[in-house]
Amino acid sequence: MTFARFTLAYWCVLIAALLPIACAVLAKSGMVGKPRKEGGYDNDNPRAWLARQTEWRARANAAQQNSFEALPFFIGAVIVAHLMGAHQLRLDMLAFLFVFLRLIYIMAYVSGMSTARSVLWTLGLVTNIAIFFLGYH
Repeated sequence: MTFARFTLAYWCVLIAALLPIACAVLAKSGMVGKPRKEGGYDNDNPRAWLARQTEWRARANAAQQNSFEALPFFIGAVIVAHLMGAHQLRLDMLAFLFVFLRLIYIMAYVSGMSTARSVLWTLGLVTNIAIFFLGYH
């Protein structure tokens, strides 16, 4: 039985899939174990608890949601590029760039740097489009 090589681009898909979870952990950090009546994390109603958060916690939660929104296109673009026989090194580099941009995007989002966040989001989208068309001949 032959298995396909697990490329750097596929590893980037895994990392991108874990980014929303990292954002959720960040949004909840320091609040797990704290009593609910003191504002601690409410595992019985986590979405309502997150909706009540402000400042950087609210932005971390928004970054989580946006990371989930960006994920399907990235996964699809990587798969399409592989299926179309894209040059592997270029695909790996662009997939790595996308994940790097998403990491910086999350940092900008949580820090409240809205202009930088928007620029990084746009660069990530352009990178994703480039990945999608990488195998086009």
